[in-house]
Amino acid sequence: MPMARMKATIKGVAIELFFKKGYYATSISEIAQGSGIQKSSIYYHYESKEALLLNILRTTLEDLTAFLKKNLAGVFDLEERMRLAVHGHVQFHLERQKETFIANSEMRGLSRENRRAIVELRDEYERIFQDLIREGIEDGVFERGDVKILSYAILTLCTSGASWFRPGGRLTIDDIAAIHEHFIIEGLKGSADALSG
Repeated sequence: MPMARMKATIKGVAIELFFKKGYYATSISEIAQGSGIQKSSIYYHYESKEALLLNILRTTLEDLTAFLKKNLAGVFDLEERMRLAVHGHVQFHLERQKETFIANSEMRGLSRENRRAIVELRDEYERIFQDLIREGIEDGVFERGDVKILSYAILTLCTSGASWFRPGGRLTIDDIAAIHEHFIIEGLKGSADALSG
């Protein structure tokens, strides 16, 4: 098997195991067994179990940020931008449930230095939401409020689906994203509609 494909296989097995058992409860031996290779062969691809976790977290956050920026590209209406941001956040977290669940629950497995690198990526993503909220407040589209706290509330709500979503349930991913979208936009607008009306 080509090296790049084996690296992807190891990562895929690790994602499954970290999601089901947790990072700390998963051994390198289990990852190797699931990948069909010897334990020692793992280290040709990842120098440690933490390096595997770091790779999962980094690529998940990078992909999430790229997905958000792509969704917002060419859209200038503030309310529509927030709708797209919320919808996309929920969609990404449900479509890539295992990775996003790991990203939100297993950061404690990282060293201080690696954790700092992931927090910087997370902060970059959060700033996009904070800028949207701030601009919406300044333009009178959204009700006044604490921008950081509002962003944390929105992202926590929209991220939580990764812990309870069941594929094949009564609602589709788009249905669930639309419910979040409506709830959050109405909450942000609050009395701003009454003031502008």
